[in-house]
Amino acid sequence: MVNDTDLAHEYIRVVRWRFEEMKATAEKAFAQVEDQKLFWYPNHESNSMAVIVQHMSGNMMSRWTDVLTTDGEKPNRNRDEEFELTIETREELYAAWNKGWTRLFHALDEVETKHLLQKVWIRKEPHSLMEAIERQMYHYSYHIGQIVYIAKQVLADDWASLTIPRSSK
Repeated sequence: MVNDTDLAHEYIRVVRWRFEEMKATAEKAFAQVEDQKLFWYPNHESNSMAVIVQHMSGNMMSRWTDVLTTDGEKPNRNRDEEFELTIETREELYAAWNKGWTRLFHALDEVETKHLLQKVWIRKEPHSLMEAIERQMYHYSYHIGQIVYIAKQVLADDWASLTIPRSSK
């Protein structure tokens, strides 16, 4: 028989694995792209990979710092500034990227069974911690998809599939 603690540990293990998989997928896309292409965007209403990284990092730092005790939208976060490019190099991109993911993984490492149904706040809206985790899973996968799509656009025929490639006819 499965107990609540085992179920909670398995949930966190699976969630963490999926987040790690997401992170690795984007990093495989970054690795294929020349440095200057990390900053390319198709039009002024769209974001570059670097801007998406800035936004994701800002979101992760806000959402996952003191997740159990403070609103996930921290007063010092300026979301709009996350969409104004400040990253200038691949190294800065990876520094911001890893800062956010480190914060997320540290927060997940601290989760105990009793926390999963605990009420947490995001933009003054109540969520169970499990619901907040799933909200961020959706949000981050959305942006990882954008990163991969942008990389495919800039690489065109040089793109190396990250999953099962289409069969060539």
